Amino acid sequence: MRLFFASWPPPAVAKALAQWAHEAQRVCGGRIAHEDAIHLTLAFLGEADPQAALVAGRAVRVRATSLPIDVARYWKHNRIVWVGPGKVPPELAELARSLGETREFAGHVTLLRKAHPPTQLPPLPPLEWPVREFLLVNSTLGPEGPSYEVLERFALS
Repeated sequence: MRLFFASWPPPAVAKALAQWAHEAQRVCGGRIAHEDAIHLTLAFLGEADPQAALVAGRAVRVRATSLPIDVARYWKHNRIVWVGPGKVPPELAELARSLGETREFAGHVTLLRKAHPPTQLPPLPPLEWPVREFLLVNSTLGPEGPSYEVLERFALS
């Protein structure tokens, strides 16, 4: 199983991000993330034991927080357009660390893949993504991209 921990946005935030991604696609092309697949990866576990991941998720004691979406960027090295916070909230960095993330948490949400460098990305709408829970997810790669299966939800305090 290819496992990861993630936060999924509320429907209104996912819808707004998907609409913005369509605007950005007009500028730089690329493949848009499906609205229901938009997520913030907290820790990628890869081929991992689901039971060990469940134990790790249940042990987390981090306060609920929110993810401000106030930055949009293009990463040339992997040809993605992403959005996220200008400054990662400390609670999210702590959550990622407690779930096994060993690198500094970057806190980005990929909205376009295989994009070309944009001349300028469209302005972002003001968005606040409440993070009240996180999920353990199994990712299966298919011909049309990944599909996700939620294995467990964990509430934040």
